[in-house]
Amino acid sequence: MRMRRKRKLLYRIERCGHLLIREPEKLYGRWLDEIKYNKLRIELGCGKGLFTVETAKNEPDVLIIALEKISNVLVVALEKTEQAGLSNVRYINRFAEDITDFFAEGEVSRIYINFCDPWPANRHKKRRLTGEPFLELYKHVLCPDGEIHFKTDNLPLFEFSRSEFERCGFYLKEVVYNLHESGAVGVMTDYEEKFHETGMPIYRFVGVKQ
Repeated sequence: MRMRRKRKLLYRIERCGHLLIREPEKLYGRWLDEIKYNKLRIELGCGKGLFTVETAKNEPDVLIIALEKISNVLVVALEKTEQAGLSNVRYINRFAEDITDFFAEGEVSRIYINFCDPWPANRHKKRRLTGEPFLELYKHVLCPDGEIHFKTDNLPLFEFSRSEFERCGFYLKEVVYNLHESGAVGVMTDYEEKFHETGMPIYRFVGVKQ
């Protein structure tokens, strides 16, 4: 079902325009020089921005660049960031497959992928953000020993992702099949909070570039 356009969408986005990077290609290789922080991390598909904002609050010396292609949810993330008064977050309204146009080789220290679309049909597996075509892009922009933090509620996607990461040469650590079994762990996304309330298991691992 098509998402209904939010009222005053463009106006609301413009109000937070200083947080939106409209031409990220111009910052290629220069993110930390232009926006003065110690480390650069990216989040793919940030949704409404709960994870983005809380992570940025917890690590104020880290610059987080969040990509979100759906303007209807991006605007909520922008507004949350504005209300929180954060200066270490920026947003890009573009697709994950473009990241090598935005970030130089070895420029990124960590990538977050939280609850991405599982694309369950086998014919669509090339669209999965944890499949080999995307992993090769991530390897290019990640620094040596750079990490990908992956969470999902979808077990088939989790197992597929484990296999793809290992096939692409990532070392896997912190592999967990029920992240919040003994209580909430770490920063949650909007979806994750809902899943946790219903007792649904959350699967997580960290992939390290070797």
